[in-house]
Amino acid sequence: MPRPDFDSLRPPTRDAFFNQELSWLDFNARVLEEALDRSNPLLERLKFLAIYATNLDEFFMIRVSGLHQQLESGVTLMSPDGMSPSAQLAAIRTKLGPQLARHMGCLRDDVLPALAARGVRICRLDELPAEQRAALQTYYETEIFPVLTPLAVDPSHPFPVISNLSLNLAILVEPAGGGLAFARVKVPPSLLRFVPVPSVSGVPHEGSSRPASARRGPAEGPAHESTFEFVLLEELIAANIASLFPEVEVHEVHPFRVTRNADLEIEEDEAVDLLKEVEKEVRKRRFGRATRLEVNRAMPQAVRGLLTSALGLEKADVYEVDGPLGVGDFLGLTRLPLPELRDAPLIPAIAPALRTQDNIFSAIAEQDILLHHPYESFEPIVEFIQRAAEDPNVLAIKQTLYRTSGDSPFIDALMEAAERGKQVAAVVELKARFDEENNILWAKKLEQVGVHVSYGLLGLKTHCKVALVVRREPSGIRRYVHLATGNYNPSTAKAYTDLGFFTCRPDFGADVVELFNYLTGYSRQKRYRVLWTSPLDLRGHVLALIRREASKGKEGRLVIKANSLTDTEIIRELYAAAQNGVEVDLLIRGMCCLRPGVAGLSERIRVTSILGRFLEHSRIILAGRGAATEIYVGSADLMARNLDHRVEVIFPVVDPALKARIENEILATYLKDDAKARRLHSDGTWSRSKPTEGQAPTEAQSALIEAARAQIVAVPQSVPLLAVPPPPLAKRKGKRGRN
Repeated sequence: MPRPDFDSLRPPTRDAFFNQELSWLDFNARVLEEALDRSNPLLERLKFLAIYATNLDEFFMIRVSGLHQQLESGVTLMSPDGMSPSAQLAAIRTKLGPQLARHMGCLRDDVLPALAARGVRICRLDELPAEQRAALQTYYETEIFPVLTPLAVDPSHPFPVISNLSLNLAILVEPAGGGLAFARVKVPPSLLRFVPVPSVSGVPHEGSSRPASARRGPAEGPAHESTFEFVLLEELIAANIASLFPEVEVHEVHPFRVTRNADLEIEEDEAVDLLKEVEKEVRKRRFGRATRLEVNRAMPQAVRGLLTSALGLEKADVYEVDGPLGVGDFLGLTRLPLPELRDAPLIPAIAPALRTQDNIFSAIAEQDILLHHPYESFEPIVEFIQRAAEDPNVLAIKQTLYRTSGDSPFIDALMEAAERGKQVAAVVELKARFDEENNILWAKKLEQVGVHVSYGLLGLKTHCKVALVVRREPSGIRRYVHLATGNYNPSTAKAYTDLGFFTCRPDFGADVVELFNYLTGYSRQKRYRVLWTSPLDLRGHVLALIRREASKGKEGRLVIKANSLTDTEIIRELYAAAQNGVEVDLLIRGMCCLRPGVAGLSERIRVTSILGRFLEHSRIILAGRGAATEIYVGSADLMARNLDHRVEVIFPVVDPALKARIENEILATYLKDDAKARRLHSDGTWSRSKPTEGQAPTEAQSALIEAARAQIVAVPQSVPLLAVPPPPLAKRKGKRGRN
């Protein structure tokens, strides 16, 4: 079929785009739905409540702050959907009201009472027996009181600077001479937010549990072997607040919490030392412009007004909370040793291609290997770098690091390799949001042992996930490559769904060598053999792929899985493809600005969002049908920032067996989900999919878990590759010690 005349097709108008910020709030509402779902275990529901809250914190720190900055700068540009910055802020406030009420109602009236019935209680001090109150009083006097600092506000004491996301107490006191005065006490973040209630003789340091018979049992609920009781730190401080103001009458105490702009503002082209510039900006983040004030319902208007004025906020920036502030802290309670209140643990399978070879390099040399995390183990990626560090035949290791864990085995392995005299290069992205401090620490440690550390390119975040091992073999130099959709982070690999890919194909190896030259040197590569990279050509390749399928009309097919779809140029091409007859399935976890199901524009486009136990994080593009099907995998979402302002990599999957697996096992399973899937409608609403009457529902993540378990059962009892872990890396001393 000839290429269609796209200009003759119906052009999308502003009504064809959803607002990006409101779409994000819809995503977070889907997170909240998982907390509201009583079929989920209790501690999992609490986890989703905490995630909803921390997501919202980041939304205000970055996205709402950005809108405020636009207003202050006099920006009048409309978003693609036609909303001004002020209109977006107003719409955010309107949309958030019902969400916040549902969130707090779920915590206060549902999850916490249900946990109390199972032995996990957040107690009020006045509920406890006198002996326990006395023990907590002693704990306050010895462990808490010395840390507290009351700050008065009067002509000689200006209003204190209140740090981002800190929990505080606003206190009204009546000093000598009469009249009410204001004071502030910061709830120390260095202390336990959930103070364990001690047994009568105990001292609450790390936690307390005791037989149910030794405590006041809940009025209802099944028997349980142990209980966990806590009081909130801010309540314990408030109950003893008079100790900070002797001989002064304390009238009222109210908690409050401030959210500030946390987006770094770095002029990279003017920075002499990028690392020092990022360090400076990270320190400033704690005191950026205030964007939100959270208060409890009982706080009087006079105190609200004082805080609002002192923080430079408007009345609309104040959010009233009928319950505890800082719900993200409740994530800590989900780690209590109560497995019956959590999802059953997942034991990752070992990929079949790794079960027979004596080392990971021979396995990769034999065939391309695809790993689907967390269903399949992340350990092969760790082993890949660790074995490379030890192997005397390995000459060089190069790796990008965007986010990694606090005790990263990759950092240790790279340091070990450098100490053994190998060429080691690490591209550490200092500007990875909220991981800047970790990455600064790793960069310094790597540099100390001789690793060639690069911070990427000016004006671009290095977001691609790439590792290269150069090895001398009898046949000559061979390059082993790992590419992925997720970070080199063993912790998040247990909770995020991602794809990892091993290959030693020469064209992949040549491209990755040139990519690292681009990231660490002055190379300005114009094209690559197999990789699509941004900001060079990734956008053009994606657009060309969509147009190619559009040219096939009804024979065309597109399936795209991504975290977000907000780029207007990509959306316009998808609309054009759909108008020309192409069936389009979009699996978009988060923001989606494309409006599906509009007659004459997008009725052939279906948008599905799947939220469940794991965070959907893999990015996949499928184009075509049958033998002509092409599949691409990579690190980039379909957003302008990824396509134009980051270094991203998307790569083709060329092995027929791996292509079939992605199409028929992974994507097909997601598309069949009628349990956790939500469908986006043309009016912007989302509805949960329902199974066909009389048929058992399909939940994609559960189906993939069962497939992983089946792999484990099917593994022969012969020793697989990863049953023999690599020997521990040599211990280092002094500055070079293991962290």
